[in-house]
Amino acid sequence: MSALQKRRHVTLEQAQAALPEQGLRFVSMLTHGSLLVEYYAPRGKDLQTPHTRDEIYVVMEGRGWFVNGEERHTFGPGDVIFVPAGVVHRFEDFTDDLGVWVIFYGPEGGEAS
Repeated sequence: MSALQKRRHVTLEQAQAALPEQGLRFVSMLTHGSLLVEYYAPRGKDLQTPHTRDEIYVVMEGRGWFVNGEERHTFGPGDVIFVPAGVVHRFEDFTDDLGVWVIFYGPEGGEAS
């Protein structure tokens, strides 16, 4: 069992400290079954591509715009955003302090509606 599988509690401070300084700024923090929790803090531009599983973002810090398929809306701290598997999405025009929990779950291809 890996350290990520053993972990049952993680703090925002631990996630922020574990982020790489350069490159794609995300870090996996815990996993269990199909669940994967990461912390993501892009800087400048969000270069994400669609993911193969459903995901939820919980905005911890920062503000901006979020593209979710055909929709585009503002976001800020405390917001929760759902993105179905395979949908084009990205953060745009966001502040330099953007940081979000990313929760992936379910089967490849996403859950049925």
